[in-house]
Amino acid sequence: MSTDTSGEQVAQEAPWLHSEERAAWMTLVAMVMTLPAAIEAQLKRDAGINFFEYSILSSLSRPQEHAVQMTNLAHIAGGSLSRLSHAVSRLEKQGYVKRRTNAAGEGRCIEAVLTPEGYDALVAAAPGHVREARRLVFDNLTATQVRQLQRVAQEITAAAAPATMRHIEEQIVAADLAEQQIEAAERGRPIPGC
Repeated sequence: MSTDTSGEQVAQEAPWLHSEERAAWMTLVAMVMTLPAAIEAQLKRDAGINFFEYSILSSLSRPQEHAVQMTNLAHIAGGSLSRLSHAVSRLEKQGYVKRRTNAAGEGRCIEAVLTPEGYDALVAAAPGHVREARRLVFDNLTATQVRQLQRVAQEITAAAAPATMRHIEEQIVAADLAEQQIEAAERGRPIPGC
């Protein structure tokens, strides 16, 4: 009688997680499963849109022209092109987004464009969303933990989806620059080089 030990050999060669890694992994999985559901529930209850749709509207609000190429928007919002297309169709029906063809640059591309109604919907949804994000995440962390969370999330996202991380980093830089410009304008001083 022969015994197949290939399964046992693979099990012995696997780099199993030690106790601390296993606890971190289990906690991370729990967070990844529960946090989006909690955010989604608040947005649906208070604003009638889901978290992915909110991410799309938020991403479209950042550029000055309120338009983003669909492939880039998929990376920024964290979804596939197919999922994005369905969500944009729903947002179009609500009058929040429209699509347009942009022939500038090297070729034609489809862009999603935030409408004034979409901007108003985002402005109305944002306070509740920020309160919920603060309640669920930031109220539970120290300033040091927030910085650690950002670094850890960046490392994990870069390993799992490098292109998405590159787009997020660009969005962070753009948002920081826009915030600086607003603050400078409020003080009556332009930012050098802007």
